[in-house]
Amino acid sequence: MVQPTEIKLLQKDRVLELTFDTGEHFVLSCEYLRVYSPSAEVRGHGLEQPKLVLNKQNVNIIGIDPVGHYAVKLIFDDGHNSGIYSWETLYDLAKNYTDNWQHYLQRVAANA
Repeated sequence: MVQPTEIKLLQKDRVLELTFDTGEHFVLSCEYLRVYSPSAEVRGHGLEQPKLVLNKQNVNIIGIDPVGHYAVKLIFDDGHNSGIYSWETLYDLAKNYTDNWQHYLQRVAANA
């Protein structure tokens, strides 16, 4: 299982820098992490389509709480704090950023 060796929050830039034990380094925006939160509030329960989260361009992370040795809970300044980001989830979000973000932008455009 892949694990982060460093998690650094750059609030001024609204990004989270992640380095994994594979040597890979990623920079993910707070907006991306917020709209792809693994919480039931965003992901839904079961097979339903994930909720389309809009207007989070200026959202920031104000806290990172460890959850055991397998995850972190990200606390956002819009009050969202229920997503538990396992190492696997963070790595998946990082590796699939381009496809995920493109899919999100298509959903936003279709919703306009």
